[in-house]
This record gives sequence, structure tokens and C-alpha cells, in this order.
Amino acid sequence: MSTQPKRKEAPTEPLKRAIGLCVRAIAGHSDLDVGFAPGAPEYSPKHVQLPEPSRVPSQREIAVIRGWADSFALTAGCHDERLHNKLAPSAGPARLVFEAAERARVEALGANRMPGMARNLTARLEDQYAHGRYAQVKTRADAPLEDAVALMIRERLTGLPPPESTKALVDVWRPAIEQRAAKVLKRLDSLAEDQESFGRLMRDLLRALDLTEESVQADRDENENDEDDKDEGSDDTTKTAEDGEDGATDQTGEEGNVDGELSETQETSETAGAEDLDNMLDDLEQIETPEPWRPNASVLDNPEAFGYKVFTREFDEEIPADQLSSPEELERLRAYLDRELRALSSAVARLANRLQRRLLAQQNRAWDFDLEEGTLDASRLTRVIIDPMHALSFKRERDTDFRDTVVTLLLDNSGSMRGRPIMVAACCADILARTLERCGVKVEILGFTTRAWKGGQAREQWLAAGKPQGPGRLNDLRHIIYKTADSPWRRTKRSLALMMREGLLKENIDGEALAWAHRRLLARPEQRRILMMISDGAPVDDSTLSVNSGSYLEQHLRQVIDEIEMRSPIELIAIGIGHDVTRYYRRAVTITDPSELAGAMTDKLVELFEEKARDQKRPRRPGRRHVH
Repeated sequence: MSTQPKRKEAPTEPLKRAIGLCVRAIAGHSDLDVGFAPGAPEYSPKHVQLPEPSRVPSQREIAVIRGWADSFALTAGCHDERLHNKLAPSAGPARLVFEAAERARVEALGANRMPGMARNLTARLEDQYAHGRYAQVKTRADAPLEDAVALMIRERLTGLPPPESTKALVDVWRPAIEQRAAKVLKRLDSLAEDQESFGRLMRDLLRALDLTEESVQADRDENENDEDDKDEGSDDTTKTAEDGEDGATDQTGEEGNVDGELSETQETSETAGAEDLDNMLDDLEQIETPEPWRPNASVLDNPEAFGYKVFTREFDEEIPADQLSSPEELERLRAYLDRELRALSSAVARLANRLQRRLLAQQNRAWDFDLEEGTLDASRLTRVIIDPMHALSFKRERDTDFRDTVVTLLLDNSGSMRGRPIMVAACCADILARTLERCGVKVEILGFTTRAWKGGQAREQWLAAGKPQGPGRLNDLRHIIYKTADSPWRRTKRSLALMMREGLLKENIDGEALAWAHRRLLARPEQRRILMMISDGAPVDDSTLSVNSGSYLEQHLRQVIDEIEMRSPIELIAIGIGHDVTRYYRRAVTITDPSELAGAMTDKLVELFEEKARDQKRPRRPGRRHVH
């Protein structure tokens, strides 16, 4: 009786099974799906994706994979997502810091209970910062605050020092954090086991670091605590009164201090109220005062004339992507982007081929035959031999409507694009750059963000100048050139992968970025110039909006868009990811999922390149009025 040979399994299968069992056991969820795949590790309440191990993994690689597995398992077992969403800020740097702190809390619980898990989590952390970008940082603009806070919380809860590659990053932020939030940090140890209490403590930390304002719920909680404190205070007062008359002098001294504190508080509140009133009056003056007539002024050339000020441009940066990273890091990031491209290549490639067919169809050579003059038609040579005087033996190439074209892709590099949105945007930009290049269309790829969260050196200069009123834009711009129009894709493909770099994405000032990309396009010699803006929201910069009106950046963006759409020869289109951009741009589309980006980009470019569709859908620009 013959038996069928047992199928040999891959060497890493036992390791995968063991890690999967450990994850489910630690998480306490037997139905948790644990998978392994190339690319970045991912977590969701029902699924965990871990890095695919090599065929013969090293001890370090195994420790890193187990570190990710332990981190996700602890998150599944010790983290309440609904409670987290209730306590966490809505968006921006405050949200990033809050989430990083919660992740550090969860990992500290496991590290304190199991030494083996502590070693795995440390290996994962060391691998996360193995790129070495933060080993030599000297300014806060280059050091992500959320990473520094998470590492400091980990150090306090577990006693483990930050990895060597992150000591400079922590040292840059440590003095400011410990000075502003010393009381909050002292209470960490006692609250680590309670997610709700820890989350409320983190909200206190965010307020101490000036990252967020107090919410309504926080006010209610503080009011309740104040009432409890008052009750306790009244009991203490009664007890003190019952102690006798010996403490009369001390009581009088304490009352004097209380009165002094009250008077100082009253002065502070009155000063704050006066400042708020002045700000409100300034806003009303800006709204009610009509703008002066500016016959030939342009917000693109002179934004100050339209009410948009910049405190200082000294620290703004326009820089090629390859200067923001080392060649080794770009090579690593490009390898990661290539892995992600393989997952998206089939869907995006179909759309890119469709665009290429449309473009090449417009560029096909067409001829008129049987003409009396032009180029001699070789297929009609028999006519010339039979009758040399035959007049209809020539041909002429027909002019095509396809014009010399350049396309600029302007990508939002703000923190809210972190994760899948920026990865999909990078993949789409990469594939469309190759496609358009094959069709003879030049492509420029630009990105925009800021150099720091909540203001960089510009804000520090403003603080040193005594906080003058109405400073205008109060952050350091970072405009990134991923690919110039004249550079072939093969020479710049590594630079495109910089979008995957951790810590690059910060805040977004769309108006100035749009004006910058517009200026670059105006300098191009091509007949037709197209500017495509890809963003996931309105302009947001906490430093600027904290000292100006709430619509300050949005108003400037609307002015820039109106100037380009109404008076510029450049064709502007916009794609919003999860955000309605049709309220800003005349030609725009909004998508709800990043996976729809490739289709939206392709459809809009096809629409522009097809003359009939463009003429039907493009709004007519008003002509200049002539006075006779």
C-alpha cells in the first residue's frame, strides 16, 4: 500500500505558527487573524499583519518580528479603542503625541511583567530608529515631538533608557518637556494601569505643552474636581477653626496669600479679556473695512497688499529631496516603495495605460494625400512614371492639436497624510510620471510641508521680539522638489521615496505652496501647463492660526486659487482625499478612499487632454472690459 509523501513546509512556518499563538494568547482573542506579508506592519482590531521573515532569519530579525507581534498583542489586550477615541484630540500634532503616549503605555505594561517581551520590544524600537536620522539632531524642527514624548514615557514607566540612536532626539526636547510638565510626569507611574486616567493625564500634558486647548468635557471634569476640592477645603477650614486660637496669626498670613493670589488671578483674567476684546475688534475692522482698489495687483506677487503677512522668510526652505536624506536611506525607502507598488501596480497600470492610449492617439501622425504640392508620395510613383505631369502625387502631414505640455503634481506632505494616503500618492505620482514621460509630456513632482510642528525658528524669533500683534504666517516652510520637469524618471525615482520617511510630514500652508508651484510653471517654455493639487484638507498651521484669525490661511488660499483660475494661463485642477475641495477649486474632484486616487488623477488628465471635453467642462474666464 503506497502512501502519499508528506508535503514539506517552509522553514519559517513553525516560527509563524508559534508567533501567531503567542499573539492570540497575549491579546486574549482566539479569533484574532495573524498574517505575514512584505511591507509595513499593520494592526486592526481583528487583523494583525507582521513582517514576512526571511527564509533563514537571523536572531535580530526574529526579535524584531516578535517585538511587533508583542506590541500589537498588547494593544489588542490592553487598549480600548472607543475610550481612546473619546479622549484623544481630533487631529494634528496633539493627536500624534496622544497616540504615541498611549502606545508607550501599552508596551510598558508588557515590558514590566515579562523580561522576554521587554527585550523583543526594545529590539523593535532599535530597528525602528536604525536609520540613524535622529542620532545627530540639534534642533527641535528636526526632532518629532511625539517620538520624544513616547521615549520619555517609556523611560519613566520601565526604567529602560532610549536607544543610542534616539538619545539626541530626546535630549533636544527633554528640558522643555520636564520644565513645563514636571507635575504631570510625576503622576505617570500610578496611572499606567488605568487607560482612562492615563488618557486624562495625557490631556493635561498636551495643555502643558501648548498643543491643545481645554475641551468642554475637560472643563466639566475640572469643575467637578474643583467642587470636590472646595468641599474638602471647607472641611479643613472647619477643622482648623476648631483647633483653637493659637493659629490665628498663621491663618491671617494664609488669608493674605489667598487675597494676593486672587488679585493676581483677577488681573490676569482682566488682561486676557482685554486682549481678547482687542483681537475681536481687529477682526471686525478687517471684515468691515473695504479693500482698496488695486488695478494691477496680484496676490501671487504681493500677498501683503491682500492682507496676508509673513513674519519672516529667513528660515523657509526650498530643497531637492535627495538633500534631505542620505543615499543609503533613499535606497531603503525606494525598496519599500517598490514593494508597495507591486500591490498597486495592476490597478494603477491599467489606468496609466488608458491615459497613454489617449495621449498617443492624439499624437498619431496623419496625412493628406493626392495634393498638388507637398512631399512626394512614394506610393504614387507609378503615376509619375506613367504621366510625369500628373499633379496629384504629393502628400502633406496634417497638423495635430496636441501641444507641448508640462504637468506639475503638487502633493500635500502634511501629517494627516501619514500612512496609506501618502503611500498611495507616492505610488500614483511614480507611475504617472513614467507614463507621461513615455508620451512626451514632462512632469514635475513637488511637495509642501513645514519644518516644524507649531512653529519653528520663526515662532521663536517672534517670541524673542515680544510677541508683536498680527505677525501673519508664523512657521518655517519646507518646499520639496522630488522631480524637476527636465529630469528623467530613472534619475529621480529614489527621491520620490522620501515621502515614506518618518517625521517628514508636518503641517500644511496650501496657499503659499500653490503660489510657489505656479511660479515654477510660469517659467517653463511649454505651450500648455497643467498644475494638479493633491491634498487631504484645508490649510492648517497651529502656530499661525493661534495668533491670527481662524480663516487666515484659508482666505489666502482662496485668493491664490481665484487669481490662478481667473487670470493665469495655467490650468489648475485639484483632488481632495477625504475632504471636499470643490468649495475651493472650480475644477476638482473629491475621493473618499486613497485607493481611488489613481483613477481620479487619470480621469482628470484624460479630461484635460481631450480638447472637446476640456472646452465643455472648463469654465470661461472673463475677458478684460474695454472702455471706448
